[in-house]
Amino acid sequence: MNIPVHPGIGLLPPAIEAGKWQRLAEVFGFDRFRPGQQDVVDAVLAGVPTLAVMPTGAGKSLCYQLPALVFGGLSLVVSPLIALMDDQVNALKLQGVAAEAIHSGKSREDNVAIWRRVAAGEINLLYLAPERLLTERMLAALSRLPLGLIAIDEAHCISQWGHSFRAEYLALGKLREMFPRIPLVALTATADKATRDDIVERLFGGQARVFVSGFDRPNIFIGVEDKKDPARQIESFVRAREGVAGIVYRISRKKVDETAERLQAVGIRALPYHAGMSPEARAANQEVFLAEDGVVMVATVAFGMGIDKSDVRYVLHADSPGTLEAYYQEIGRAGRDGQPSEALLLYSAGDIATRRRFLDEEPSPPERKMVEARRLDAMVGFCEAVTCRRAVLLGYFGERAKACGSCDVCRDPPKVVDASREAQLVLRLVRASGERYGAAYIASLVTGQRNDQICGRGHDRLADFGTGADKPATEWRALLRQLVATGALHADPARFGALVLTETGLAVLGGTRAFTLRAPAKRRREKPGRGESGTELAPAESALLGKLKALRRELAAERGVPAYVVFADKTLEEMAVEHPRSRTELASVRGVGAAKLEAFGTAFLKILKEFS
Repeated sequence: MNIPVHPGIGLLPPAIEAGKWQRLAEVFGFDRFRPGQQDVVDAVLAGVPTLAVMPTGAGKSLCYQLPALVFGGLSLVVSPLIALMDDQVNALKLQGVAAEAIHSGKSREDNVAIWRRVAAGEINLLYLAPERLLTERMLAALSRLPLGLIAIDEAHCISQWGHSFRAEYLALGKLREMFPRIPLVALTATADKATRDDIVERLFGGQARVFVSGFDRPNIFIGVEDKKDPARQIESFVRAREGVAGIVYRISRKKVDETAERLQAVGIRALPYHAGMSPEARAANQEVFLAEDGVVMVATVAFGMGIDKSDVRYVLHADSPGTLEAYYQEIGRAGRDGQPSEALLLYSAGDIATRRRFLDEEPSPPERKMVEARRLDAMVGFCEAVTCRRAVLLGYFGERAKACGSCDVCRDPPKVVDASREAQLVLRLVRASGERYGAAYIASLVTGQRNDQICGRGHDRLADFGTGADKPATEWRALLRQLVATGALHADPARFGALVLTETGLAVLGGTRAFTLRAPAKRRREKPGRGESGTELAPAESALLGKLKALRRELAAERGVPAYVVFADKTLEEMAVEHPRSRTELASVRGVGAAKLEAFGTAFLKILKEFS
């Protein structure tokens, strides 16, 4: 059904308006919209190109599902994940909607049968991954059908600034050209202004109505704790909330299994969920979590997208996420019913170092790595914040907020020290260098590091060059992160994180506003049970590491070489944590090249397989 594009959103045609309310009641069972939904729905029904940014749990799906049913005919939904597609389709079928998904997780026979129903006009909503939709054969087949609507879910994947950028999403802009009279809507839960602008340009050719619902979830208490003994901290937190549903996120499959087992051992109904499990096992655990009370899901980030369980009372991140977008999306799975809920993050410098290593080793263009490094810095700034944590989080998405009174910093303010002079120093250097450079460059200026770039630009002759050389660059980068987190500096994503002074920054620079930092903690000796490089290891991992080191000593002695020549400590620590059991898995461990795999692989795999 082709709907004429209206220049604005005025009154809808009577038949469209009546159909909207009828299907809202009959199909979805609602007599009113949630905040923010109706404006988006009306824009889509008016044929206006629309981008909707709505927080997790705000009801994004209805904003395209309802118009699709009003338009009639076939509507397309582009979605990045098979599990998300299947969940949406199953939910729609329960509501009596003819919905299907075609994807690689189904047999060819099933996909062919579904397409026959599509071609016969029996399907209202068809979910497709972008790779399948954008094939010439699929586009040609769809061009012969009467389309009602095209919806792009998880639209942040389109943008190079988005936290889950996917190259295959870039080509979705051609849909506007191929189907110029078909209403187009894009939706996401997490997109800062740069990401929103990029989506509008790439998908809509620069012309679209953008709706941004408030990002605040005031019913969720936000807290961050130092990560000291994660196994004990997780157990203590979960046991104190026994009988309610919660999600515990871990960074690896192995940590998911270990955490679930430990919680089960103390009588907690905890279930694992990660990509290493069979689809049947994952589906069974997910079903238990959704259907029963008081179940704790221990999962990697593979779990949660599209999960609609209203009474999740807490989300515990036992390992730091890589971006604030991911963190915000994941904590949004708590408290969808509006009741008081909690989000706790266990933070350690070691986790951030691991994230940076993942980023360094990622096969991405340098520009993309710079974007991701900026996002990781924002995550660190949030964790190290000395002002209202919710204000920092909302500020990242461009939303101003006052102190909330419902985060750990507001409830129990940390001890702080005045760092106004240090802040003024780096702010002067940001301005003197033209507000064109990122935190690493400014830290190099303040510590007096001379290199070809700095000297070639004449920045070694700046008045403040090297005046902060009494402190390491890491401390200055931490201070710069806090200046960004508190809004004194803006890291411009369109210029790869170039720092720009804001009104707040000018006030700090002018001395009319103070700037504080968390008081340095007293140094403590590391507890036993950590790797030599500071990597936190469980007791079993420490025992395995000891066996791996013993083997390394033997092999090194046989060859008359130092032990590190066989494998570095970090390589052995990664083996102990990831526990590879095949040559392919061992080859993926950092520091295991083809030659060393051939020379030492059999011996190390023997120990790894024996040590269960």
